Amino acid sequence: MARAKARKPQANIPEAKIPKRSKLALAVVALGGVLTLTVGVVLAAYAFVQYQYNAVPKETPKTVTVDVPRGTGLSTMASRLEADGIIKSAFYFKLVTKLEGNEAGLKAGEFEVQLPASMKSVFAQLAEGKPIQYSFTAPEGRTSAQIIRALSSADKLTGEIANLPAEGSLLPETYLFSRNASRDSVLKSMANAQDKVIDTLWENRAPDLPFSTKREAIILASIVEKETGADGERGHVAGVFVNRLRRGMRLESDPTIIYGITKGEILTGRDGKQRGLRRSEIDRKTDWNTYQIDGLPPTPICNPGRDAIAAVLNPPATDDLFFVADGTGGHVFAKTYKQHLRNVAQWRKIEAERKRGR
Repeated sequence: MARAKARKPQANIPEAKIPKRSKLALAVVALGGVLTLTVGVVLAAYAFVQYQYNAVPKETPKTVTVDVPRGTGLSTMASRLEADGIIKSAFYFKLVTKLEGNEAGLKAGEFEVQLPASMKSVFAQLAEGKPIQYSFTAPEGRTSAQIIRALSSADKLTGEIANLPAEGSLLPETYLFSRNASRDSVLKSMANAQDKVIDTLWENRAPDLPFSTKREAIILASIVEKETGADGERGHVAGVFVNRLRRGMRLESDPTIIYGITKGEILTGRDGKQRGLRRSEIDRKTDWNTYQIDGLPPTPICNPGRDAIAAVLNPPATDDLFFVADGTGGHVFAKTYKQHLRNVAQWRKIEAERKRGR
């Protein structure tokens, strides 16, 4: 039997070793692949979100009004827009707005939004559009109390008015405001406007006026405003009062009597209807009755407009010292008391004829 050949023991063959640098390179390549994949996924997701954010829905064109109350947060506004069908997704709207750093871009107000529109366009219309403006008009010659009453009943405004502004401190004008603006903010605008008007006009006032302060100018302007609402007459009436003050004559203005009795509210009889002055009221002394006091009353009797203020600061030259109603809404003027009495008699005749014609 043949003996098996003994195998020679084989030497141990060492495993091939991968250099450390190669391992590092492989790790970098693997990490790069993961990062590339991750970035690709993120970019694809962002592209999808941007597509949704910029997509314009297919719908009938229309205009809607969107109210953004003061203090409304992005999340609340986005949810409201989605609920109202103005945007498709509150989530995408909030996400892109935050990613683009525009979270604080929404402003309070009421806006008109044109649809159909992408979410991007809706945001732009709310962030960059001009809020819808409403107006409040305070007519010339109203007292502060009368303006406050009108302002308190004006809709679209909010808040209560804590304090009654001083008489003559507000400028009668039309003021614009956004929905939910406070009533106090409108009052502040009126007071600031009055300050600017008197400051501007005061700088170019006529020399040698018979008063020396802005407040006195407002007081006289308020009397002019109550005497006539006719644009062409304010200057003439102001000229008459300036002439009387220069001569030391009393102003003898009927509206000042009424202010001393009712603080500017109309006089009414027992039947509740408007009535004229009584002789006893003309003879009654109050701080405002310029038939009974010298010079100007202590306060304005209403809030005069710009034209009345301008008239007393630069009154036209005139020799007239008197005026009375002419029956047509205007006045007839006179240089002498004798002429004035004839004009008064004519006015009394007109009044009597009107009473008979009732």
